[in-house]
Amino acid sequence: MPKGRKVRKAEVRRKREFTLRGKTLPELLQLSLADLAALLPARQRRSIRRGFNEDQRRFLEKLGEGATDKPIRTHCRDVIVLPQHVGRRVAVHNGREYKEIEVRPEMIGHYYGEFSLTRKFEKHSGPGVGATRSSKFMPLK
Repeated sequence: MPKGRKVRKAEVRRKREFTLRGKTLPELLQLSLADLAALLPARQRRSIRRGFNEDQRRFLEKLGEGATDKPIRTHCRDVIVLPQHVGRRVAVHNGREYKEIEVRPEMIGHYYGEFSLTRKFEKHSGPGVGATRSSKFMPLK
């Protein structure tokens, strides 16, 4: 720090604590599933209200029990990330392989499938020979 410079309180940066609609993670853990659903967007609220199917229920039971060191593999991409899942490792199938995910508080309310993309992003370079009529005037390298 330069000599003679004073540090203001506004300059001190600290990591902000995660909140979801004003509730911290310990408060979210205390909520029932119905109360949590009231904080989530409409699609997730409706999914929770309708209940989980057998595959989702089996996956949630596996997540609730067992050791946290080994990731739990699943094909259920339509399961909502709940506060109880934070800190767990989940391997979600994307159609070809399992993509391992470390569940963070920011993921609460999203679906597991959102974090295991099914399509590979393809970045194209410049136009090739014969791509368009204008590309024939492009210098070839």
